[in-house]
Amino acid sequence: GGCILPKGDFLKKLHARCQEVGALLIFDEIQMGFGRTGKLFAFEHYGVVPDILCLAKAMGGGMPIGGIVSDKKILDSFTHNPMLGHITTFGGHPVSAAAGLAAFEVLTEGTLIEEVEAKGKAFEEALKDLPQVKEIRRIGLFMAVELQEEGALEKYMTKGLELGLINDPFLFYKNTFRISPPLTISTKEVEQVIVLIKKALAG
Repeated sequence: GGCILPKGDFLKKLHARCQEVGALLIFDEIQMGFGRTGKLFAFEHYGVVPDILCLAKAMGGGMPIGGIVSDKKILDSFTHNPMLGHITTFGGHPVSAAAGLAAFEVLTEGTLIEEVEAKGKAFEEALKDLPQVKEIRRIGLFMAVELQEEGALEKYMTKGLELGLINDPFLFYKNTFRISPPLTISTKEVEQVIVLIKKALAG
């Protein structure tokens, strides 16, 4: 439950199979894109380029925006038989577009992405050997912390709120919570959050 990473050459084999049968390989990087994994896009870790890439969330730097990336041949197929008009109420909003451009410039011109792995590893190293923790699955600054005991998550979440810690559980897995802070989190803030997580887990 949560942050299940593809192993070995699974994605390469999947890509090859898609090419064999004429299927498009579509990656959803709405959560994982724009530096979350320690690279600009998660697919860069696996040596596979998808046919279509779905993007949103961090793309807007806090403003609502989303999009897809593909080659011209695929995108041209939306123009006829029949024409697919992708129309939204706020589509192409100039403020969201400007925010997206500014966010992209901050990510690519600064050191935020370079710092992701060290920050994520700090969380993992501090929490992985705690008696309450069964497993940590992580890539960059996105991780799932699975707890040992059934029912421990609710107690942890309640205690966390008392301490001022807002955590995010996974919808379909009752004993795991996620850690996915903003990439701008400082090393000092990482240390402060780790202290709170440990206190919440200890009850």
